[in-house]
Amino acid sequence: MSAGSSTPVVLIMGVAGCGKTTAGERLAARMGWIFRDADSFHPPENVAKMSSGTPLDDEDRKPWLAAIAAWMDERSQAGEAAVVTCSALKRVYRDALVGERAFVRLVHLSGDKALIAARMAARKNHFMPTALLDSQFATLEPPGEDEDPLVVPITLSPDAVVDAIVRELRPEA
Repeated sequence: MSAGSSTPVVLIMGVAGCGKTTAGERLAARMGWIFRDADSFHPPENVAKMSSGTPLDDEDRKPWLAAIAAWMDERSQAGEAAVVTCSALKRVYRDALVGERAFVRLVHLSGDKALIAARMAARKNHFMPTALLDSQFATLEPPGEDEDPLVVPITLSPDAVVDAIVRELRPEA
């Protein structure tokens, strides 16, 4: 993949329940881009593990991260702008996803545990139990300035979150 590709892929990251899917779907719809949620890349073993309340370990995540990275490369190579969501909680995960991919724009949805716990408790039919939220925050390594993240507070409405991302992607808009 050419590091200088001009076809953007936006990677929206953050802990479970921060609104990644909602923001990703709305951003993709607004921009006319392809959307994919990283949860769809998990093998069944990972989903079963998380559903039972067991956090994934780094070995569980390796093939998952590789599949997401390959999908981003495919989108960019095909000239298809895209949005993908992924928790990407650790720097090493983001390095696997972003690395030398200059076409990837990292967006971190940031918020406090109490607000996210309330949102997670209100969700229906999601495999990630609220009980894993503590492990999500314990694992989170917020992106550093050298990763050039766009940090968006989740206290904003979903539309305002998307507005902030669009302003960053298209300052002239």
